Amino acid sequence: MTEGGVLLVYRDRIVPHSEAHFLRRQYLGFRHLAPIWIGRRTDLGLPDLGAEPILLGRHGGFGAVDRLLFKQFGRIPREPDLAMLRPRLIHAHFGKGGALALPIARALKVPLVVTFHGGDATKNNHYRRQLIPTIFQRRCTALKQEATLIICVAEHIRSALISRGFPPAKLKVIYYGVEPETGSYPPPPATRPYLLFVGRFVEKKGIGYLLDAMRLLQNEGTTLDLVLVGEGPMSEVLSRKSEGLYSTRFMGRLPNEEVRRKMSGALALCVPSVSTRDGDSEGLPNVVIEGMAAAVPVIGSDQGGIGEAVEHERTGFLVPPANPQAIAAAARRLLSDPTLRHRMGSAAQVAASEHFNAFTQSRALEDTLLAVSDSSGV
Repeated sequence: MTEGGVLLVYRDRIVPHSEAHFLRRQYLGFRHLAPIWIGRRTDLGLPDLGAEPILLGRHGGFGAVDRLLFKQFGRIPREPDLAMLRPRLIHAHFGKGGALALPIARALKVPLVVTFHGGDATKNNHYRRQLIPTIFQRRCTALKQEATLIICVAEHIRSALISRGFPPAKLKVIYYGVEPETGSYPPPPATRPYLLFVGRFVEKKGIGYLLDAMRLLQNEGTTLDLVLVGEGPMSEVLSRKSEGLYSTRFMGRLPNEEVRRKMSGALALCVPSVSTRDGDSEGLPNVVIEGMAAAVPVIGSDQGGIGEAVEHERTGFLVPPANPQAIAAAARRLLSDPTLRHRMGSAAQVAASEHFNAFTQSRALEDTLLAVSDSSGV
């Protein structure tokens, strides 16, 4: 155990594939606090997280009852005995995670810090009154009052939470970080240049507009491919939409090392995100700073927190959301000017190193958590 004591990290599912790497980086630079992950169940991304979590509840069938009572009524399971860990505070991820962790913070009499990552702040359905309210809705008012600090991954998220009635004085922006490149990744062999998309296949990612841009480029005879890495509920819809696009390849989910190799050889990383009808939108997609760190220009929507990382016409292009013509125009510029691609990629890598270094951002998080604990007298 480190000299600073224990930090309980709450994530209800520890953790989905899509979260493992950016959540792991949150704690890379910790020197004083010892993070211990707690939650109700494990998920497929746990091996990439590199942690051994503690699951709430007893073993066997009684544990399922423990976890149900904890989720619905905030009844803390007797096993494991979290008090024995003598934690200094709890850091919960996502709004729902904060609501679930609130009874634990009360029982242990420790401060609660919650990080909001994106749709948990912007999606209207999370805040709309319902006949049967969700756990988050039932506890949201208490969370606003009792959470000691709320961390936002972008100014965009901070603004969204202020509009939801969260106290501005409790909101602090700490960006994601990415590990500096320690070696070179030889680009994959390619006879044709390609754009790259990496992410979940969900509506807010705006992938359909990227496919529309590729159709525009294909119809005018431009030699350019599109590589899509990821999976999700819209996979089948997007596959049908891509029919007739001979230049588009769906790669499925790939290991992180292979994704970085794909990035190193791409003409640009495309992040065509949109805000959905329900208000679901990006915080700051981690893939943006991963692409920048790999010296790849970003073609991203001027949407959510993307513009807080990408500097238009210096480290990439910011285009209007839901605008295939603008995506195609940015791709044409990079394709016609290899020097521009190199210059933007180099500037992006410097910006990632200076502003989004994982160790720097992680230490900023730890300093913030220590200050919260110290001010609370824990």
